[in-house]
Amino acid sequence: MSESVVLELRGLRKAFGEHEVLRGIDLTVHRHEVICVIGASGSGKSTLLKTVNLLEGIDDGEVLLQGTDIADPRIDVDATRARIGVVFQQFNLFPHMTVLDNVTLASRRVHGIAKAEAEATARRLLDRIGLGDFAGAYPDRLSGGQQQRVAVVRAIATSPELLLLDEVTSALDPQLVGEVLGLVRELKEQGATILMTTHEMAFARNVADRIVFLHEGEVVEQGAPADVLDRPQHPALVTFLSRVHA
Repeated sequence: MSESVVLELRGLRKAFGEHEVLRGIDLTVHRHEVICVIGASGSGKSTLLKTVNLLEGIDDGEVLLQGTDIADPRIDVDATRARIGVVFQQFNLFPHMTVLDNVTLASRRVHGIAKAEAEATARRLLDRIGLGDFAGAYPDRLSGGQQQRVAVVRAIATSPELLLLDEVTSALDPQLVGEVLGLVRELKEQGATILMTTHEMAFARNVADRIVFLHEGEVVEQGAPADVLDRPQHPALVTFLSRVHA
């Protein structure tokens, strides 16, 4: 595997009962690349990310992180998850912990970083997104957009090799979406490696290096944003784009 490849999925299959959600997914993510996965509800997008983060087991295939098959049952799951940052649709901040404690928890508990160093990193990141004054606040003091930005900061505080973002704006009011997407755009500019699902076509067009269209558990089309969004080839993609604003 090339040193530039962070993640490679080979023949990934996952079924829930009789329903096969992922049907032989092949996908490669290179270092510093931002890939946006698009598709209709039920196409397998969220399940795809969950298999990468080992929240869902797979039925067949390989999930290679920096060349190691992390789908192997003998793998250290906790150590592997520590290498991957994840942000889901819901913010999942601990309500009884301050913003600062939320951001530093993984750094201290999982990575063994000293409290002073973890807090210094967290404060720097919070300052960068304009939330430095909220370090001592509890999540219920923050808007949805602010909470989701804190969740992203929590995910990147440990400098993960790969960042997974699952529809991170879907639970937000429209006026707050820009706050979170602006942060993702900044992460791209800083060289983060991101695999994300999104329904924001304009954002995918402007930020993604590659767009992957998932249909009924299969990658049926992928390429540069302009090619996928402006010159779709697969009939399912044509139909999908006719229903959204691209």
